[in-house]
Amino acid sequence: MSDETEKLKEAAEEAKKNLGSPLITDQKTSSSLWFDQRELNVRYMISVERIKKFYDGLLEGKVFATRCTKCGVVYFPPQSYCSSCRSDSMEWLELAGTGELITYTVINVKPQSFSHYPDYAVGIAKMPQGVNVLAWIDSDIKSLKVGMKVKLEVKKREPENYLTYWIKPE
Repeated sequence: MSDETEKLKEAAEEAKKNLGSPLITDQKTSSSLWFDQRELNVRYMISVERIKKFYDGLLEGKVFATRCTKCGVVYFPPQSYCSSCRSDSMEWLELAGTGELITYTVINVKPQSFSHYPDYAVGIAKMPQGVNVLAWIDSDIKSLKVGMKVKLEVKKREPENYLTYWIKPE
């Protein structure tokens, strides 16, 4: 626990004694904050059976989206039902070719689960199939430029040891 978090925790304990609730004041904004007393560690499992082809595609080095056969809307990440016309008639569409980096940001302050990584960039690429893809960028951060040509690449993220998709400059 960081020193700042420890101080906030102490302030919340004091507030509970005096006020009966863990309300503290944000020193920067003077806003009232609820300091939760529990640490949250979430691990979950969800069924991906209807979009399993997406994960199978990663094993083949491919990234898939879905397209509604009734209204033509393309979804990424893939969906098994169309949010637009509510159809469950979906087809698979490989996201391939050269896209364009439309924005990116460099992550300096990381969530705990990514704190072991050096600074990294995530970006959004517009792909020729008409969808935007949010992903980590596999490149030197200093070389990134909005508008540059990019492609999707499947590779293993270490040390988690699983396949995922990345944006890579062409």
